[in-house]
Order: sequence, then structure tokens, then C-alpha cells
Amino acid sequence: MSLAVPSNKMDRGSEVLKTHLRSAATLSIRQTRRGWCQECLGCEARDEYKFFKGGETNEFATALEDSGFCIRLCCAPCHPFKMSVAEVGTSAELLSIDRPCACPIGACKCCCYQTMTVASGGQPMGSVKEQCYCCVPRFKAYDESGKELYKIHQPTCCGGICINCCAEGNPCGKGCCKASFRIYPASQDKTDGDAPYIGSILKKPKSFATEIFTDANAFDLTFPESASTAEKALLIGSAMFFNANFFERESN
Repeated sequence: MSLAVPSNKMDRGSEVLKTHLRSAATLSIRQTRRGWCQECLGCEARDEYKFFKGGETNEFATALEDSGFCIRLCCAPCHPFKMSVAEVGTSAELLSIDRPCACPIGACKCCCYQTMTVASGGQPMGSVKEQCYCCVPRFKAYDESGKELYKIHQPTCCGGICINCCAEGNPCGKGCCKASFRIYPASQDKTDGDAPYIGSILKKPKSFATEIFTDANAFDLTFPESASTAEKALLIGSAMFFNANFFERESN
């Protein structure tokens, strides 16, 4: 991952967001097993996340989905929700996420794309939007003015028409239960195959019981080297956006 995207913009967002993310190069997100009994009965529970940096003993923030039971029951995984990521101990808000209801992710759509917006300290950080695609789902991240920042999609093979299931290792070995979304500069034309990428969002396996009986997931984020605090906040929101769209109901 040798490419870097220059970022001359001043960091925006709340002071607590800047304190935790300004120097962060990586981040871990762990979805809790909240509502596991409810999920075993086929009802989607509210998502809850814990955020770590510098190892899984350094928890600095938590988040809990704000959505109604009926809308989750009837419309998951494309139900609307809001979420606030708050600092542990003070409950000061780092960032907030808003995902409106839209059609599920699908190929060859012409409208009603999945989208998510991120804000912090009353300031918009940007958005992530589904793009029109044929085979592999593709997304773009935009700043608050609508300027393209990143292209994001899963690693591909066969000329971009298939997801590369071996990108994170042998799926029957060290790559088992792993899935990644790779981050590319908006200006990069070739993003398929072995094209260089500048960051990633990696879904990792948890314990056997967690994988079997819940849809609680774990993500490791590697930020682009020159990402601003606002762009890091946007990528954190992207991880939860992808979880909601791709992994929420896979165990049901």
C-alpha cells in the first residue's frame, strides 16, 4: 500500500474526535453480543459497538444504534437508523451517523442507492454512497461539499467481475471468515485485481460461538496515511455502514 492521498484541509469535527483520531493510523471496532437471545429468535437487535486503538485493552468509545423494534423487524437490513459514537467515561460525542431507508444494495440500480452521512460537533464530515455497478458492489466517499475522496469496494479478480475470496488468505485457512473493503484514491482509475490501495476495512472472525449464534462482527481499520480527522470519521462510519448492509443477517 504505497500510494498516499494529499490532504491540505484543516481538520474539522469535535475536539474529542480530534483528540482520539488525529494521530491514529489504525482502529478496531468490535460489535457486542447485545440482544443475542433476541437474534436467535429471528429478531434483529440494536447494534452496539466498542472502539479500540492500540490494542483491545484500550477502549475509548462506544456506540448504540437508535432505531425502532418494528422497523428493524420488518425492514432489516435496509432499515433507517442513527447512531452516536461517544467517548467512554464522559459520553462526549465523537461523531454521529445517519443511514436513511433505501432499497437494498443491488446490481444495475438507477436510483434509491444506499447512503450514509457522518457529522461531528454539528459539522458535516461527508457521506458514503452506493454506486451503479454490474457485479461487485462499489461505493464512493465524499467530503461535506460533495467532492469525491475515495473509491471503496471489495478486492476483485477475473477482470473485476468477481470478489476475490482469497485476497485475505486461503478461505479454508487464515482467510476463513475474513472479508475486506479496500480504499482507493478517487483519482485512481484502476482499482481491480492487484491495484495498489491506500487503506482497508477488514472484517475479522470472532469466537466460534459468536460466529455461530450471533451476527456480532469485528473490524480492523487501516486509514490512508494522509487522511484528515474528518476523513477518518467518515471511514469509521463506513465500517458500520458496510456491516449493516452486508453482514447483519448472515447468521439468521
